[in-house]
Amino acid sequence: MSKQQVTITSVDIFRFSIPMEPFTIATGTMDHAANTFIRIHTDAGFYGVGECSAFPMIVGETQDTCLVMAKDFAKLWKGHDALDIPARMQQLHDATAGNGTIKSAFDMALYDIAAKNAGLPLYQFLGGEKRVVESDITIGIGTPEVMAKKAIDFKSSGATILKVKLGKGAVIDVERIKQIREAVGPEMKIRIDANQGWSFDEAVFALQALGQYDIEFCEQPMRTWYDDKLPELMGLSPVKIMADESVYIHHDARKQIESGSCHYVNIKMAKAGGITEAKKIHDTCSERGIPCMMGGMLESRIALSSKLHFVYASPNIQFYDMDTCKLGHLIDPCIGGAQYDGYHLDISDAPGIGADADEVFLAGCEKWTVDFND
Repeated sequence: MSKQQVTITSVDIFRFSIPMEPFTIATGTMDHAANTFIRIHTDAGFYGVGECSAFPMIVGETQDTCLVMAKDFAKLWKGHDALDIPARMQQLHDATAGNGTIKSAFDMALYDIAAKNAGLPLYQFLGGEKRVVESDITIGIGTPEVMAKKAIDFKSSGATILKVKLGKGAVIDVERIKQIREAVGPEMKIRIDANQGWSFDEAVFALQALGQYDIEFCEQPMRTWYDDKLPELMGLSPVKIMADESVYIHHDARKQIESGSCHYVNIKMAKAGGITEAKKIHDTCSERGIPCMMGGMLESRIALSSKLHFVYASPNIQFYDMDTCKLGHLIDPCIGGAQYDGYHLDISDAPGIGADADEVFLAGCEKWTVDFND
């Protein structure tokens, strides 16, 4: 019998840094995933897990800001009911604007608790069912030759969908795609992500030149302050446009869609602040006939697992950019959770998210506890 109230008793916060091979996009190069991991303990005898991945050049949060805010957020929830997710998240929103990355970890842990309390895997708790989910695999920015070789390697490993990072020079970006398409042939899907790297004129040039290479879509061609130019770009581009950094919350999605600024929307928990807001974005897009993609930052398989559960419960998510753990993580700090079979994803029917952190890895992580019994 599930409890009617599950009271939060303490919160553990970990600096969850995962070493990785250097990976470059238009906004910078990362050599480790600067993540935060939390466990929210309850009086029901189980805890919920949450993880987020800070991307300062995109969301303005760092690992350190996440850790500071996590301690403040934990104190707000002293003695409160973990099952009232809207009320708990509203407390965080009332306390501070933005900070969606660290909020997403708290939101995730609440959903883990709620599904465990109901004795259900999270996707069933959310009303979903399993389906085939095949992720793309991302090629970071390099020389056209290096990127083409990487594409061949991915193709030979069984990948069928490439996501190619662009945004460092429109002319060479076209050459990058030309060489990749010639290397892999016509059958692989290629989607591109400029990560806000182009001006309007560069975006027009690049997208018109790339039209001949059968590009599935282009994510975020320009900086968000050029959002007002997206309707014009939509009219000039043979390649469909996906909003990423232009959409944090569902109101952003509504404005992008109603202004004719995108064909698709990329949902990321680190932007949205977790499943609560991600569902609002999903539904806003669904009502307007705009398909979504499930994206991510550099999360481990812990957060990946929560995203897979969300995908199973979100039929309007039709594209899957869920390769973060395959992008050179040198350590896997997760036990249980989502598994890759090649580029396909699946997860067990364990209650909740079904993933947790490896205790051996956690032993080496800096830790703080906010305990309400002190």
